[in-house]
Amino acid sequence: NTDENPEIAGKYRIMGIPTLMFFKGGKIVDQVVGAASKSQLKTKVDSLL
Repeated sequence: NTDENPEIAGKYRIMGIPTLMFFKGGKIVDQVVGAASKSQLKTKVDSLL
C-alpha cells in the first residue's frame, strides 16, 4: 500500500498502481505494472520459477 508506505514506493520508484515486483536474492528480477489477467500473472510467475 503506497499510501501507508511511501518510503518503500519511493525506494522502488513505483509510479503506477498496481505494481507487482518479483525478487530473487533480494534484487528485482521482473515486475508487472498495471492491471493483468490471471493468465498473464500465471505465465509471468511460471516463467520466473
